[in-house]
Amino acid sequence: MPELELKKRPKNPIIIEGFPGFGLVGTITTEFLIEHLKTEHIGRITLEDAPAMVAIHENKLVEPMGLFYNEKYNILILHSINSAPGTEWKIAEMIRGLAKDLDAKEIICIEGVGSSAETDESRVFYFSNNPEKDTTFRNLKIEPLQEGIIMGVTSALLLKMEEMPISAIFAETHSNLPDSKAAAKIIGALDKYLHLDVDPKPLLQTAQKFEEKLKGIITSSSEAARMKDEKTLSYFG
Repeated sequence: MPELELKKRPKNPIIIEGFPGFGLVGTITTEFLIEHLKTEHIGRITLEDAPAMVAIHENKLVEPMGLFYNEKYNILILHSINSAPGTEWKIAEMIRGLAKDLDAKEIICIEGVGSSAETDESRVFYFSNNPEKDTTFRNLKIEPLQEGIIMGVTSALLLKMEEMPISAIFAETHSNLPDSKAAAKIIGALDKYLHLDVDPKPLLQTAQKFEEKLKGIITSSSEAARMKDEKTLSYFG
């Protein structure tokens, strides 16, 4: 069963979640936001059934699921390097409970979607259950997603959050490899939507740096999980 730890309880925040789905777009995007905005680590979600592991990057711990808060824009960011297979419904229910408890203004889900287009240029789409948000996205010239298959925590949230505004921003990605270009497109859309004052010039360069970082972290995490499954992982204290 997932457990939630929260050291601070912001009121009426916007919750942005990013899980390592297609192209790792959600994880790269939330990583950028944590680095770009002045954020404070205020909590985590832990999974008892998941392997006990944590990544270390540049002498800093990278938690499987961390919660970070930006006071200026009142944004709560859920950043995950764990796709949480088999626990998606439970985590979605936990996020739903957190949103209700904090009286969240809205939830924004970040995802990559597969594309068969031959161009490398990623397009950005949205889905929203709220007519007001729908109008806002259309005014920003962001197209609604007409067709697509969404999996993981985001899909569970979209099905559970009928009583609260929830939107998803999608970027096309052409492979399951980390796609910093697609993440940069979403960051640009979020900047327009939330007025985050993001400087677009270093965006792609920064996203590519996160891409390389996450490749190493997630590869190491996957290898650790594989070794645990084979009962060959040893612990040294």
